[in-house]
Amino acid sequence: MTAAEAYLDLRAVEAYLGTRRVFDNLSLRLHLGENSVILGPNGAGKSALIKLISREIYPVVKPGSHLRLFGRETVNLWDLRARIGLVSRDLLTGYVGAVPARDVVLSGFFGSVGIGPSQHPSPGQRQRVQALMVRLGLEDLATRPYRQLSDGQRMRLLLARALVHDPQVLVLDEPTTGLDLRAKHQLLQILRELAQSGTTLLLVTHQIEAIIPEISRCLMLRQGSLVADGPVDELLADGPLSELFETPLQVCSAGGYRQVLPAPSP
Repeated sequence: MTAAEAYLDLRAVEAYLGTRRVFDNLSLRLHLGENSVILGPNGAGKSALIKLISREIYPVVKPGSHLRLFGRETVNLWDLRARIGLVSRDLLTGYVGAVPARDVVLSGFFGSVGIGPSQHPSPGQRQRVQALMVRLGLEDLATRPYRQLSDGQRMRLLLARALVHDPQVLVLDEPTTGLDLRAKHQLLQILRELAQSGTTLLLVTHQIEAIIPEISRCLMLRQGSLVADGPVDELLADGPLSELFETPLQVCSAGGYRQVLPAPSP
């Protein structure tokens, strides 16, 4: 694959979460080497899009419609996990409290939640986990139970878990929600370093302040439809954001980051 080729290609996709239709006619393409944000209010379809990428849900099969990952409509899930790392809110609450922090990261090799008795990590896998925990400042937490960790520490653990295969693409679902300022800034700095080292990022969020300067493309979702797609400098502005969130907003910028405030009364 070259950097210009698509890792995700949706064309006229219809998809359901249970009995609820979340997409009717969704088309978009995301490319390797291009850091993007999917932005939208609650209920826009952001989490459903992640579930399409991770193959937790599937599109309706119909003429003229497709979902391709790395150019293929049929993928091996193990191969997919090696190429796309996922940090999701579902995983954050999925681990039982007694699981040691190290096992949270090791479980990324098996696509599991924790390490079961039939799973036997190799010495190479353990070395990889140790290196990632050092890289993300988690080495002192290796044996600590998951229940004793802060939300920021848990999110960094899930990030390490997603990185065990050194994936080409990292998909992040609301990674800064619930984090205090220190934990949020630590996480965003790690994401910046990953982007600068060549990992393609897909950030899915409704928090403007979580969009790091390395992200160049913005796709806006509302009620399951793609309503805007373009450079962040054009779309992360007063007008487009006010229209997306259906409330008057004002954007303030500093150091490549943005904050959103209520627009002043006329």
